[in-house]
Amino acid sequence: MREKIRNKDVLLSHGDRESRRIVLDITEKTLRRLDAKERIKSIMTLDGDTLRIGIKEWDLSKKKNIYLLGGGKACNHMAMAVDEILGDRLTRGVAIVKIAEDTDVFNKTEVYVGGHPLPNEEGYRASRIMLDIVDRAGPDDLFIVVISGGSSALMSCPIDGISLADEIAVTDVMLKSGANIFEINAIRRHISQMNGGMLAKRIEARGAELIGFGISDAVASPPTGDIGVPYAKYRATPMGPDQTTLDDARRVIRDYDVADKLPKNVVDYLMSAGSERETPKAFPNNTYFLINTLPDSCRYAKEAAEEMGLEAHILTSFLEGEARDVGSVFASIAHEIQSYGNPFKAPCVLLASGEATTKIPDSGVITGHGGPSQEETLSFAIAAQKMKGACLLSIDSEGTDGTTPVAGGITDSQSYAAAQKSGADVYAALRGHAAYEALLKMGDVVFTGNTGTNLCDFNVMYVPKAE
Repeated sequence: MREKIRNKDVLLSHGDRESRRIVLDITEKTLRRLDAKERIKSIMTLDGDTLRIGIKEWDLSKKKNIYLLGGGKACNHMAMAVDEILGDRLTRGVAIVKIAEDTDVFNKTEVYVGGHPLPNEEGYRASRIMLDIVDRAGPDDLFIVVISGGSSALMSCPIDGISLADEIAVTDVMLKSGANIFEINAIRRHISQMNGGMLAKRIEARGAELIGFGISDAVASPPTGDIGVPYAKYRATPMGPDQTTLDDARRVIRDYDVADKLPKNVVDYLMSAGSERETPKAFPNNTYFLINTLPDSCRYAKEAAEEMGLEAHILTSFLEGEARDVGSVFASIAHEIQSYGNPFKAPCVLLASGEATTKIPDSGVITGHGGPSQEETLSFAIAAQKMKGACLLSIDSEGTDGTTPVAGGITDSQSYAAAQKSGADVYAALRGHAAYEALLKMGDVVFTGNTGTNLCDFNVMYVPKAE
């Protein structure tokens, strides 16, 4: 397996090097353990006509066609695992990914690069191909569907009367509104032919069987247990029952005062849609395997740190809020630890996962590129100047943060001074949501490419003893 963090040498060439080495090593070990390809291959085998997944078996001699459908930011690795195991038994596969890597190898799977966070034409075209495959299927067919976070944008196929341009506008407005992902999805799922269980509903209508592999990036998901045991409470995504309702969508439009910003035809539809337009709420005959959830990243990171002989603590796996505020809070915790030994004594590692957001009420202020993890670490750099050796890494665990090609950033107590020397104006970068350009100039962007997982934001901070 190739290194997950591809620019480690650059990141270790400056700043608080030992602190950086610690957080980078913990992150590398965590991402390796979360890799979806290895997770699926650990529970799925094919022996002749017998397909085994965990504790269940299927006789493939009774299946006419076997299809692989997938979407999400970790779909590359999920689809590769299924494609490799099934080999020539796979009739056809279609996967929609965010980034196509040169290391991706497929046998019978077509790969399309969809848009994220905003949908695009290629994702729409691939979704239409998937729906055509489903509409031609019959009761003797088997669908194996692999879904991770990001599928709502990547698998874009709006209902009749709403265009791709409308769906792009909806996503753009809602991402800048300050709404959380559950609230955003309440709107997106109810205007989609794919999301919110609509793909599964279509498969069910053809009488075909569905086996699903999922990664849950939802805040408040419990940690995984035995991933080889079917998960009865699987929810959301194109292949699972939806928790959001039309009433939720209407409430979000009102609460965030976006009726005048969203396309009029979308608002009119959501406000007038009847119960027959509701998303499906149950699929009792489908079989789901949940291979990772959001708390797993902190759990594995804690184990990695302890194996390195370090005391580690999970602050939260429910982290939400404005990204730059999160960075300041991390710095204040580091200050308390170094000054007074509260809530933990230094040296220690602190871990958190969740989904910080960046509210942009006026797009006119944007002067560059960025994402929540980069804004968080840039904010930390300002506040961490007095905590010698304190270091924070924050990444979007799937490998791309916001509108940038990097996973996130890493900063320490020396970073602000380094920014001044490099000519990077940290305050201006935060005001203009241009953290990427500032961190790139400082040599502090974390580059991973596709990681093979998708568990929202991952944060690790190391706090050494004060000298």
